[in-house]
Amino acid sequence: VLPLTQEVMQSAKRTLADVDVVAYTRGPGLAGALLVGAGVACSLAAALGKPAMGVHHLEGHLLSPFLSADPPEFPFVALLVSGGHTQLMRVDSVGSYALLGETIDDAAGEAFDKSAKLMGMPYPGGPHLARLALSGDGAAFKLPRPLLHSGNLDFSFAGLITAVLTQAKKLGDDLESRKADLAASTQAAIVDVLVKKTLAALSQTALKRLVVAGGVGANALLRSQLNAACRQRGIRVHYPELAFCTDNGAMIAMAAGMRLQAGLVDLQKLQGRYAFDVKPRWSLA
Repeated sequence: VLPLTQEVMQSAKRTLADVDVVAYTRGPGLAGALLVGAGVACSLAAALGKPAMGVHHLEGHLLSPFLSADPPEFPFVALLVSGGHTQLMRVDSVGSYALLGETIDDAAGEAFDKSAKLMGMPYPGGPHLARLALSGDGAAFKLPRPLLHSGNLDFSFAGLITAVLTQAKKLGDDLESRKADLAASTQAAIVDVLVKKTLAALSQTALKRLVVAGGVGANALLRSQLNAACRQRGIRVHYPELAFCTDNGAMIAMAAGMRLQAGLVDLQKLQGRYAFDVKPRWSLA
């Protein structure tokens, strides 16, 4: 972390003396990884005599499109899709978030990665599966769309992963020759659920602006289907730049900066407080 920090400061032509606040990811996530980041951030802040500020990981994703050349305006519906999280949120302003629906088991990113693993692809498998799907037929296998007609905005992908496992076992020795079709069918099922639930959330809230963030937000099929559906309905769609879809430090800095600008953080209270904890589970709402 320290050599990376030095490299970043040199590349930005800044010094540590220019830093006003040290922001870090406090949660949610794996406790070990969170503790490393929090430990370095709070030690650095103490050494500089500057405030240290914990940021919600998902708020970073949620606000990452504000780093782009075409930032959104409030209010909007946000689809957060990553390896660990699949949520639909109503966002009225910085810090004002209402949960509309979320996954009750595996996240969309897990569905991509676990399905790819079942087909023998390396981890993380999502991007490998998406590339292979380009040469396959998305209608080749009839895979389930869990909770598609549930009447609410929640998601479930565990049953789809089980169906992919069953299909892979059925294929046996033929899996290699049919892998592209199975990959395309899996991707089609995941994207179908994400698109339809997102459109339902837009309809339910009557909002005309959508933000898509998180690693799965880089998926080309998801983007093309959402773009087409939203264009028909007169809805603007915003994505972070591809470099900011997966986890990154810029989005955490952006979220901290926007919270400060919105007056949601009292820096006086943070000054000199360098004891820290992390929140592996932490609701954004």
